[in-house]
Amino acid sequence: MAKILCIETGTTVCSVAIGDENGLLGDREVSDPRAHSTQLPLLISELLHSSKLSVKQLDAVAVNKGPGSYTGLRIGVSMAKGICYSAGIPLIGIGSLHSMAVGFILSDSSISAEALLCPMIDARRMEVYSALFNTLGEPISDVKALVIEENSFNEYLEHQKVFFFGDGSVKCKNVITNQNAIFIERFEPSARFMLPLALKAYINEEFDDTAYFEPFYLKDFVATTPKNKIIP
Repeated sequence: MAKILCIETGTTVCSVAIGDENGLLGDREVSDPRAHSTQLPLLISELLHSSKLSVKQLDAVAVNKGPGSYTGLRIGVSMAKGICYSAGIPLIGIGSLHSMAVGFILSDSSISAEALLCPMIDARRMEVYSALFNTLGEPISDVKALVIEENSFNEYLEHQKVFFFGDGSVKCKNVITNQNAIFIERFEPSARFMLPLALKAYINEEFDDTAYFEPFYLKDFVATTPKNKIIP
């Protein structure tokens, strides 16, 4: 059984989880963006202890590769690299929006097959990081940094329901008013949502180069002037 440590530090939530093919073995999390650097080592230590595992017994480390908080991503990736180097195990980068989509599917079994999922991460000011996924968790659009306008996603909303969730969706609720737009409150990323994607990557040997791996910050985008601006 491949035991994988998952690390999520891309938003205000700092969480870790360990699992294998049989499911989740345990997880820990705190919600304080200012404490990621101090809390992450403690959470990992506590989780390993409660799972009765050592670092040497891990088979891989999966880490949120972004987009998300610049500082948070750096902290998580640095920790993941350190563990991979010390234990001689592979590194797996998992997209933050992809893991959020998988987590949403796992937490809500009532979603219609025709619906689309749009996880959103607050990118500060009036921007969000977003991507679209189907209900199988498969991406159907690229990850983008967007300034939201009232007609954003209309090409999808005209034909089907779209579920918007994540901390970036909060500031979009009063802008995207199409009746097919469904906003889900209080959804937070979690390391446990990364596990299905991490296991799939491990089985397929889709590993990242530990030495050269860097977070995906998604800084380059062209801002447009929204017709109906979001109030920060």
